Amino acid sequence: MTDFFDSLRAARQDFFKLRKHRPAPAWAMWLMTVWISALWGLGLMAVAAFLASRQGSFAMTWEHALPFLLTTLIIGVVFHVVYTLTERLAPQRFIDWTNGEPGVLVSVFFSVTSMACVAGGLALAYLLLGNLPGMGRVDWSPQRTWLSVAMTSVFVSAIFGWAAWQEWHEEQLKRRSKEAELKLLQAQIEPHYLFNTLANVRSLIDFAPREAGEMLDAFTEHLRASLTSMRAELVPLDQELALVGHYLRLMQLRMGERLTFSIEATAEARAALVPPLLLQPLVENAIRHGLERQVEPGNVQVAARVFAGQLHLCVQDDGIGLNAAQPSKGSGVATQNVRDRLHGLHGNRATFTLEPASPKGTRAIIELPITP
Repeated sequence: MTDFFDSLRAARQDFFKLRKHRPAPAWAMWLMTVWISALWGLGLMAVAAFLASRQGSFAMTWEHALPFLLTTLIIGVVFHVVYTLTERLAPQRFIDWTNGEPGVLVSVFFSVTSMACVAGGLALAYLLLGNLPGMGRVDWSPQRTWLSVAMTSVFVSAIFGWAAWQEWHEEQLKRRSKEAELKLLQAQIEPHYLFNTLANVRSLIDFAPREAGEMLDAFTEHLRASLTSMRAELVPLDQELALVGHYLRLMQLRMGERLTFSIEATAEARAALVPPLLLQPLVENAIRHGLERQVEPGNVQVAARVFAGQLHLCVQDDGIGLNAAQPSKGSGVATQNVRDRLHGLHGNRATFTLEPASPKGTRAIIELPITP
């Protein structure tokens, strides 16, 4: 039952926008179409009943009730089919244009499309429902019918255009606020990453200056390659995994045989876009709080795959584990940063979980919507 209402909620969120890929299933979109069409029909019927009652012809309104509601449902089906075909056949640039700033041309497009859908729905309803009781009294003369369709469509389109512009303006303000928040969170994680790496270099200087020099050279090359991605909003996962692999090799210079690692990812997962330095804090925590606090060698595994439209990321170590690890200064900052960034980008559609691994160690799991 929870999945049912979640699907309806997802269908309602962007029902009035064109989307190439929708999180809601097709049945939920159809159910929303029937529901909204019925509401429109009942609303218009209430207005018609009120006007008819003032003229003393309330009974005739009830006679028109069934064909009236069925007509609005047929119009809703026409709208659904036309816009679904537009989503599937139109290029992505056109879809983005319709969802951008609702200017004059966008309003004209939706106005003309709405008039065509209403007219087509009325014609189809007349063909299918012409023999129903009450339909014979409906005035289908071209002058009255088409003029009513045009005036109603223009009026409704003007109202929806104004509402869409208000919504778009509010979304722009929210987006700028969210971007500022995400940049602040990203700025927080960058020095965290840099200071941790420099601290590792510093720890080698006194007793292993040659290894410290090698590590510093490798770190310089790594930093030069990663500065660009640090400033980006989203980067390909393949690029993020390359930086993680470079960092793990840096840690191997410091820990020697005490650290081994593996990185596995499907081609589809590598092409997805993720926030920069999303996996880096999790890999750092795996080494700092898991492997460095045990005597025996340890392993870090990084895996990425796509399943059911979601990108699944996993960082697992075989260190001392969550229960054995003692909180240290700064513990929890990196993981909270990851949670905040995921929530800022994807809301409740992204999850982050820390759990014990088997037979020992810690597993960090991120699931987020695919961004191709």
